[in-house]
Amino acid sequence: MDLGLSGKRAIVLGIANHRSIAWAIAQALAAEGMQLCLTYQERMEDAVRQLAAKVDAPLVLPCDVQRDEEIDAVFQTIEREWGTLDVLVHSLAFAPREALAGDFLNTSREAFQTALDISAYSLVAVSRPAAPLMERAGAGSILTMTYLGSERAMPGYNVMGVAKAALEACVRYLAASLGPRNIRVNAISPGPMQTLAARGIQGFQGMHRHASEVSALRRVNDPDEIGALAAFLASHHARGTTGEVHYMDCGYRFLGI
Repeated sequence: MDLGLSGKRAIVLGIANHRSIAWAIAQALAAEGMQLCLTYQERMEDAVRQLAAKVDAPLVLPCDVQRDEEIDAVFQTIEREWGTLDVLVHSLAFAPREALAGDFLNTSREAFQTALDISAYSLVAVSRPAAPLMERAGAGSILTMTYLGSERAMPGYNVMGVAKAALEACVRYLAASLGPRNIRVNAISPGPMQTLAARGIQGFQGMHRHASEVSALRRVNDPDEIGALAAFLASHHARGTTGEVHYMDCGYRFLGI
C-alpha cells in the first residue's frame, strides 16, 4: 500500500543508537520516501550522524529538550531549509537511574521533575514550534512512544510510569488543541524492547522474557513493526485517527492471568 509519504518531511527526536525505536521509525519513514531531520544529544552525535548517512537525512541537529533555545534553533532551521513540516516523531524519555530502582515511595522531587520534564512536557515543547510549520503544510501528524506502565504498576518502572501517564494525557490535550489546525497527535505503546533506555530499568530482562512467554503471540515486537505502524499513523490513511494510544505489544495488554 502506498502511504503517500514520498517527498514529505519529518523530524525524528530520540535516536540513541541502532537499537532505538526512533531509529526503526526513521528507517520506515525514509523507506516511504520522506526527507528526515534527525536530532541528537551531544554525547550521541557520532552515532546519530552515522545512522543519518544510511537514510540520507539532510538535517542532523543538536537538541536537548530541556533547553528551549535548542528546540527553537531546530525548528528555525527546519523553517529556513524546508519551510514546512509534515511529521514529528517524539521518541525519548528519561529518569535518573536511582528513580528506577527501589521503592517508588522514595522518588525524590528532583527525579520526579526531571522524568516529567523530559518524558512528558518535552512533547508539548516540541509540538508548539512544529505546529505552524505543519499548518503551513496543510496537515500534520505528531507521534510519541509510551508503555503499559502508564496504567499498570510495573516493577522497576516507578516514576517513568507516572511520566508515561502524563505523556498520554498530553497526547489527548494536544490532539484537542491542534485538531482544528488539522494536526493529529497519537501514541504507540509497544511491549518491552531491547533499547538503551529500557536496559536502565531494574529487572528489565525479566519483563522482556515474561512478555515473550505469555503475550498472545508468544513473542515481543520486532522494531520494524513499530516503524510500520508509525508510518501508517503518519500517513493520509490514518487521517481520522487522533488522541489515541495504539497498542502494539503482541497481545500482552488484553490478557488477564
